[in-house]
Amino acid sequence: MTYDICIIGSGAGGSPIAYELSNAGFNVVVLEKGKDYKEEDFNKDELAVCRRDMFTPPLKEEQHVINQRNEDGTVTRFVGSEYSWNFWNGSMVGGSSNLMSGYFHRMKPNDFKLKSVYGNINGANVVDWPISYEDLEPYYAKVEKVVGVSGRVTKHKFSEPRSTLNFPYLPLEVNSVTKWFDSACTKLGYESMPTPRAILPHAALDRDGCSYSNFCGSYGCATGAKGSARAALLQKCSAKIITEAFVYKLDSNDKKVTHAHYYDRDKTSHVISAKIFVLAAQAIESSRLLLNSKNKNFPNGLANNSGQVGKNLIFSAGGAGEGRFTFENLSEEQQKELIQAGLFINRSLQDWYDYEDDGKKYKGGTIDFLFEHANIISRAKREFYNDEGKLIWGEELQKKIYKTLTTSRVLTFEVFNDWLPTDYCFVSVDAEVKDKFNMPVGVINLYGHPHDIKVGTHLAKKAVKVLQVMGATEISMSISSSPPPNLVAGGCRFGENSEMSVLDRNCKAHELDNLYVTDASFMPTGGSVPYTWTIYANSFRVAEHLLSVLS
Repeated sequence: MTYDICIIGSGAGGSPIAYELSNAGFNVVVLEKGKDYKEEDFNKDELAVCRRDMFTPPLKEEQHVINQRNEDGTVTRFVGSEYSWNFWNGSMVGGSSNLMSGYFHRMKPNDFKLKSVYGNINGANVVDWPISYEDLEPYYAKVEKVVGVSGRVTKHKFSEPRSTLNFPYLPLEVNSVTKWFDSACTKLGYESMPTPRAILPHAALDRDGCSYSNFCGSYGCATGAKGSARAALLQKCSAKIITEAFVYKLDSNDKKVTHAHYYDRDKTSHVISAKIFVLAAQAIESSRLLLNSKNKNFPNGLANNSGQVGKNLIFSAGGAGEGRFTFENLSEEQQKELIQAGLFINRSLQDWYDYEDDGKKYKGGTIDFLFEHANIISRAKREFYNDEGKLIWGEELQKKIYKTLTTSRVLTFEVFNDWLPTDYCFVSVDAEVKDKFNMPVGVINLYGHPHDIKVGTHLAKKAVKVLQVMGATEISMSISSSPPPNLVAGGCRFGENSEMSVLDRNCKAHELDNLYVTDASFMPTGGSVPYTWTIYANSFRVAEHLLSVLS
């Protein structure tokens, strides 16, 4: 049987295409490496989810090799199974969209033209996008309705243009501490804005509303309120989904992909043929698959005669910080407000999305504020040492944990700014290190441009001021070029120049007539926001193009 569309990967990049094309009557198959979980499977078992890596492959069977470039130009090699370092972020139907926190910020017009607006940056491969914000805006709006985005539009100096006046769903309930945050921002002259979230505040779209468990990040949603690809799209379409299907090779002639080869859970090989192939396996794995699919027509990897596959890998730069609020510094009423369980802070700052420093214009970013993760294990582990740094146990540890968890709370922040693409951050494969399927594993070559650290530090200092005015203690911040594993993009960026990009403006490979890549791989730059909304929007855009191709 030959399918109309074969989609490899079922996350935010693949699901809109499966949803749109199957509902239009086309024969669509989705090959997903992981299992299919339902809402009832996403219990809040903190031990299972956070310590046993329930939704990621065992590193002894499937790992990454990480090459960390040092400041002196040397490279330190880490084999994932030896160092427990990997970039897996959710092998399951719906992919990592199941495990996101749901922060949904649109990219802004200047994000699409970083080079034109801000100029060249030495050592960075900055380019403009081949499409504009205006091209993507209708699809941002579509995601709001179809996937479900809650929030409240507030006007500020960096507000992006919208075709709709407001979000289709009201903001989530917020903790009373949000008032403290808003007041502190007012005193500082900052513009506090509600954080848009891909979380339904009430039952809608045939899904239940938020239960306010505060277990969004790293956990699947037990109510379906979170706008995962699984809950929002794949459960509402007729696409055939084959789970535990690891695609290890794509066959092609000089013009088209002809077959996808995959192993099932028993390592039995199968072959799928289709008119069009869509690769959406996650940025690292998509590049890996193309590099492992070399043939006589593409000796350096499929769609890689330009040598650009795997290049210009990017992450979300920035950093994080926190401050603690303790009962002894609060009134009785404030203590009650602080301890409210489950409710969000849901506040962001974008006052420095663009700023000047030392007479130079910089592209800044976004700061999101949230309470520390509700996971009791990670919170308790913070208390293993006394003020002198000595390990404690028994009754002393018990009392310390109890006091901390019942009389204080930590407010954290996350900084998002562009991770500049460079020659030193890319995906390759390692012929010596193989996975359980005997395939060369992905190698993540890491390097963070010093510019990213400078911008991240500038933003983090603003967040620290907010915590100070709010009255927090034990305030800290950390800015690092070590990337988060859940925010990765690039590797197959799109562009008009086929010598400097892998894909055209419709995310079709320049060198093949029927191969599209629609996960975050297509992004030449990442903007200063989490990627998921943009991945969804672009995938809906490509889906519309594919409908015209197949019609």
